[in-house]
This record gives sequence, structure tokens and C-alpha cells, in this order.
Amino acid sequence: MKKIITSFLLFVSMFAFSQETLNVMSYNLFKFPTSLPQNRELILQRILDDYQPDLFMVCELVSENAADLILNTSLQNQPDIFARANFVEDLSKPEDPLQTMVFYNTRKLTLVAQQTLPTVYRDINHYSFMVNVDAENPIHLEVFVAHLKSSTGPANRQMRYDMVEAVTDELQNLTEPDTFVLFGGDFNFYNSTEIGYQQILNPENAIKLIDPIDAPGDWQDDAEFSYLHTQSTRVSNAGFGGFANAGASGGMDDRFDFIMMSENFNTSTRFSYVPDSYQAYGNNGDCLNKDVKDESCTGVFSQALRNDLYSMSDHLPVVMQIQISEPLAAPSFTENKPFLWFESTNVTDKEVIVGIDASKTSVPNMQLFVFNTLGQLVETIPVNSQSSVVLDVQKLSSGLYFIKTDAGNSTLKFIKK
Repeated sequence: MKKIITSFLLFVSMFAFSQETLNVMSYNLFKFPTSLPQNRELILQRILDDYQPDLFMVCELVSENAADLILNTSLQNQPDIFARANFVEDLSKPEDPLQTMVFYNTRKLTLVAQQTLPTVYRDINHYSFMVNVDAENPIHLEVFVAHLKSSTGPANRQMRYDMVEAVTDELQNLTEPDTFVLFGGDFNFYNSTEIGYQQILNPENAIKLIDPIDAPGDWQDDAEFSYLHTQSTRVSNAGFGGFANAGASGGMDDRFDFIMMSENFNTSTRFSYVPDSYQAYGNNGDCLNKDVKDESCTGVFSQALRNDLYSMSDHLPVVMQIQISEPLAAPSFTENKPFLWFESTNVTDKEVIVGIDASKTSVPNMQLFVFNTLGQLVETIPVNSQSSVVLDVQKLSSGLYFIKTDAGNSTLKFIKK
């Protein structure tokens, strides 16, 4: 009997250990950290302490210092160690260089690569993760973070569509079997009939994406969709600075912020969406055209949290949970990192820096080759024993180029502006 009980407890313990949750949050921080009030990194800290995200996608970082402020202050109370992606300047819109970024729990995720997708308006960042499961069959998670063009009108809708298409085109290049995809950010969609929204859901995409909340309709200023609204947290922007630095006003009436996911999150037994976990965080569902902190907006989200959300940004974050049904292993970047990767932006008019894991090849005197879209070799760069190589691209014509090597099948793409 004692052996039976011991075996049962061991089974229960192993089962409980295998059930990990990946908490995901996407948040437009509104010109962080320069907008008022001051010391918003401490307000953000309280919000993050409340939800404890494992994958934190953000829009509107002003600078790399802003990213460090979040990592070193806003996330310092989290129970696990966090890291962030490399910060790259937004080159699609240099006159207003607000950037996106991801921060992640290193116990649960390993960042193995990142790239920039240039668009007609603002860069979209693409991050490749491995979930830290102890299995020969890895879990690949591809994360896209975007801040689409704002405002109404056919020109702005078309621009949002064109930006979305940069992501759906990139889905064709994700060739790992059963790849999982998250596409989050501030999308500025007003209704479900928008061409950009429909392009995300296009069943012809290389990887089918879905909206975790199946709620088609005209979201703007409609009480039926109050629970989904993420902007604006403020009826009035008085006291938050002048003009564009004050953010949007008008109260809670728009669903602008999203996390879209690949359909396999609903069918996988390894890495699955937790039903009903998608929320406009801080929205109690009864706050149409009011401040999010309005005392009449009662519900599961506390007054203290809603006060912080009101002060932090003119947007609310959106959140969702993903269940990891396997035990986690210690992360190993060396084990998972690719053969070649960019250590700089891949959209530039000056140079790109390529990282190289020489331990993955035995080829002596390895070389990098740069090809144009016609397949013509335009440059050869010796690698020798270097762990990174700087490519001066100033003499190249504007356009798309491919970097290949004589030591493997890896290919990188970059754009000379």
C-alpha cells in the first residue's frame, strides 16, 4: 500500500509540474518614457506585478534607454529572470522613431533570432523563440509586434493592410513544422470588415491566424463590445502634456489593441490557448465613453489597478494565456541559436552585422556571399575564425539582398535603403 501511495503522489507531482502557463501581454505604452506623468516606469512596475507576463510585447518606445528602464526597473519584481530583444532604430519612419520590443521570461523562453520587416509606414519586428521544453521535438514560437497606421479613411486603411501584408508574406518563410505564431500590437482597426483585419484572418495565409475573441462587428462606440475596448483610458487628456504628447481622449470606445494567434493553439496538446483568457486588461466591461478609472466601472479589476492604467497610457494592455503541457528545461542559447543571425538591424544604408556560430561547421576558411534578387554574386567576405562580421553596404544599390555561406544552408535577408 505504501508503494502504491508513493507512486501515486509521484505521478500527481509530475503532472502538476508539467502544467506551466505562458502569460502574454501586449501594451502600447504611449511615447515611453517621455510622456507625462513622470516616473511611469514605476507605474508600469505595479501593472506588471499584478499580471506577471512571461512574454511582454510593447509599442511606442522612444529609445533603447526606455527598453533598459523597463527591463531593469519595471520588471525587477518578477519571480524569474527577464531579458529583452536587441533594440533597433525604426527606419521606415525616422521622423517619428517610436519602436516596438519584446521582453521575455528566460526560464520559459529562449530568443534565437530577430529581424525587422520594413513597411510603408513603420517597421514591424519579428522575434523567433524556442519554448524551453526538454524534448527532442522543439516548440517554435514566432512573434510579430506591430504598430499599424492610425486614423480613419481609405488611405489609412490601405496603409494598415499593406503593413499586415508584410507579416502574412513572411509567414511563407516559417518552415519549421507546426510553428506557433503570435501577432500583437496596436492595430488601430475600427471594425472586423477592415481589409487589414481580414488579411490577418485570410485562410489562404501560409499559417492560418485567428482572433482568440470571435467577436465580429463594428467595435467603435458600441456597448455590445465594451469588454473589448482598449482606448482611450481617458475622457480628457488635460494634465498629460500638450497636443500630441497628451495622447487620445474620449473615453473607452475603441478596440485598437490585439493579440492574434495561429490556429494550432486551439488544436495542440503541447502548447495551447487557455480558453477565455484573452482580455482587455483592466476593462470591467461597463465603461463605455468613461475613464477606465471611473468608480462606476466596477468588476474584477480593482480601483488601484485601473488608476495606474489611467495614468500609464491612453491604451489598455491586452493579455492571454498559453498552457505549456511539458516540463521546462534549463534554457540553452548555445544549443538553440541559429548558424547565422543579425546582430544589427537588417534595414540600413550603412552596414549590417552578422553573427556566426563557427562551432556548427568544420569548413575551413569559411566565406559569406552576398547575392542580389537576380541571383548575382555582388560581394564575398572572408569569415576566418570571427564570431561576427561587419558588411559595409554603402556601395550597394538600394534593394533586397541575400547572405549565404559555403558552410551550410542558412540564408539571411537585408534591405539596403
